[in-house]
Formats: sequence, structure tokens, C-alpha cells
Amino acid sequence: MSLITRIRERSLVDRGAAEAASRTPDHKKEDAFNELKAKVHFRLLNLLDLTRLAEAEESVLQEDLRRGIELILTEENLALTLPERERLCKEIRDEILGYGPLEPLLHDPDIGDILVNGYNQVYVERRGKLERTSIRFTDNAHLLKIIEKIANGVGRRIDESCPMVDARLPDGSRVNAIIPPLALDGPSLSIRKFARDPIRVHHLIEYGSITPEIAKVLEAMVQARLNILISGGTGTGKTTFLNVLSSFIPNDERIITIEDSAELQLQQEHVVRLETRPPNLEGLGEVTQRDLVRNALRMRPDRIILGEVRQSEALDMLQAMNTGHDGSLATIHANSPRDALTRLETMVSMAGLNIPDKAIRHQIASAIQVVIQLARLSDGSRKMMGLHEIVGMEGDMITMQEVFAFRMMGVTEDRRVRGKFITTGIRPKFMARLEAMGIHLPSHVFKETF
Repeated sequence: MSLITRIRERSLVDRGAAEAASRTPDHKKEDAFNELKAKVHFRLLNLLDLTRLAEAEESVLQEDLRRGIELILTEENLALTLPERERLCKEIRDEILGYGPLEPLLHDPDIGDILVNGYNQVYVERRGKLERTSIRFTDNAHLLKIIEKIANGVGRRIDESCPMVDARLPDGSRVNAIIPPLALDGPSLSIRKFARDPIRVHHLIEYGSITPEIAKVLEAMVQARLNILISGGTGTGKTTFLNVLSSFIPNDERIITIEDSAELQLQQEHVVRLETRPPNLEGLGEVTQRDLVRNALRMRPDRIILGEVRQSEALDMLQAMNTGHDGSLATIHANSPRDALTRLETMVSMAGLNIPDKAIRHQIASAIQVVIQLARLSDGSRKMMGLHEIVGMEGDMITMQEVFAFRMMGVTEDRRVRGKFITTGIRPKFMARLEAMGIHLPSHVFKETF
């Protein structure tokens, strides 16, 4: 018995027990529509040439589906209203060529994350806030079919022997799925959507994530080839911020990007994108970020951009930054700049070379010039909470100084966070490097504000 069959049988039992007492006329009408859709869908698969449909224009596709549905409804002697026919045609098209109920969510530009907790629980993140939608799948087996379709599309598989998968959609959106027996309440799916139009620095200014003065400093730092580490928690916009910083890289430089799942949207011409590979069913063929960092050093890069520092590749990244590959950018999960450096130190120790702690800190202090801290606030907005310059070592400790910061000042009646960006008045040491490279910033940029 297949996994889908077992999930369908268990799903039917669970649904029968949990939902029978709570069925409303609307629920019954929806169930009847879903049963009709499944029946028509099955008949259409035998009527239509799916290879031709995949290559057809939208108008031809809609007409073919409409004719097929009309034929089946006539044969079955079923009468539907025009809106019901339109809905039936759209949803069947989504099932055949798309990702079923997820299609309208994937095409909504205001949605950043799609979180499927089960066939009847679908949440989205809209402008930083989670909200439940009315979208639902027919049952857990239906959800599992969509997950398998996503995984198969990128050459991955998901089943009982491999119940977790990281994949991506054709537009680059990042997907994670986990199914029974690891997911106790049925398959679970998380999608981090890939913005069709990359966010630019002026968008960050409009959103209030940074100020125009900070934007000028960020551009100067990237052009002066400072090594920058972007720190923040999950969903704080690290990859978006990394994309914005990378947009300041001159178009005549060779850029190598290294990611677990390709998300960066670089606009330069000379870009080589590298992506890790998981092991196959025999546990062979894995290619890690550390492997890719080592290989990137042989590819004559001007810049190396590491999507996220996760493990022992931190050592090779620091070595690269310290041996002429300046101007590198990377992100890391951490709640503060100090935590980011501590995590980096821990990751270097994962390389297993027994390097003394002080030597690791010396490498970090000499390799990285700036740590940028990001956060998502209680109202869903994302801010640059601080820009810290690493100034060296003091004893066994890495010393930093804060150049810019965001100070929260409470919340408004509608629960929006109030605050402002301040300048600490410290003139960063990297200004000497900027000026040596002919990059000049207005003197008032670093004037102390309160």
C-alpha cells in the first residue's frame, strides 16, 4: 500500500470523526464541489494531451480546458452556474499545470511566506504579520501530491525513507516540506516566496528600514571592499539586505555566490551562482558550502557572497577574507552583533582543527570590518537595529563600536512601533580606507544625534 493511499485512508477516518458533527451547509457544498472537481480532473487527464497543454498559450489552454469540462459535464448531465464553471476551470488548470490551491497565494505580491500546517490550515505572512486564509486542500493525500510535485520538479524525492526535503519553485522561492511519520498531524509545507521585483535601496528607505544617510554609508562600504557580516533572526530580511548591498558592487567585478538554496538576485553581468547538493539515497554525492567556498577560491573571484554561514565553511570564509578576497558579504543567524561573532567562532571550531580560541578571534577581527544587525519588530516592520565596526582586539576580546542604531520609543495606539535612527557620533576607522580610495562622505553623516 502506497504512502498516499495510507495517508488518504487515515485522513478520511480523521475527517469523519472530527468533522462530521460540525458540517455546515457551506462545508457540504464545498465538499460536493471538491468531489466534482476530482471527478472531472480524472476524466480530463484521459482526454487532454498534457504535453501540448504545457507548451500552449494561456488562451489556447483555457479554451481546451473549457471544452473538455463542458464535454464531461454534458456527459454526466450536470448543470453548473457560470461562476462555478469558471472556478472549476481555474482550479483544475492549477491542479494540472500548477500547485493547486497554492496558486493564488504564489501570485499575490503582498505575501512573503506561505505556511501549510495541514490540509485545512494554511497561513500566510502579509507585511510581516501572520494571518490564516480560507485556502484548503481536499485532504492530506492531496497536500502530499502537491509536495511531491514540487520535489520532483527539482530532482528531489520525499517519501517514508526520506520524509524531509528542501526544494525551490521555478521562480526561486524556497520550499521546505516534512511528512509523516515525522510530521504527526499530516504533511507540513513552508514556502519563502521569491520577490519577482528585487527590493532596492530606495525601497528600504521608503519602508523606514534605513535612512538616506545610512544608505550612503552602506554604498561607500561596499565600494571600498569592506568585508560585511549581516546578522539577524529568522525572517528579519537578511537575504533582502544582502541583495541590496550586492547591488552596490561595480558591474566590472567577477562575483561568486554560494548558497544552500539559490535566492540571491544579483543584477550584475559577471556572476557565477553555486548551490549545495544533498546526498543521494546511498548517502553519496553531497556537496557542502565548505566544498563550494574552497572551489570558489580557484575561480578567480573579485567578490565572494555567502548566502548564510552555517557550519565549518566559516573557517574557509575567514581565510579568504584574510588572503586578498576582500569585499566579501555573508549573513548569519544571531540576535546581536556579539552573538554573531560568538557563533562564527563556534562554527570555525566545527572544522576540527583545534585552533586556539584567541587565534580564531584574531582571524575574525582582522577579516570582518562591519557587522550589521537586523530585526523584525512587533508590528512586523524590519529595521536595521545597528551598524557596528570591528576595531580590533583588546586582550582576548574582539572590540566593536556602534556607528548607527535604531532606538525604540514605544508603540502607537494602533500598535505601530515608534522609534528613530541615531548616530553615535563615532567616526569609524574605515573612513581612512574610504578616503584613500577616493570615496568621500559628507561630514554631517556621523554627527551625533539623540
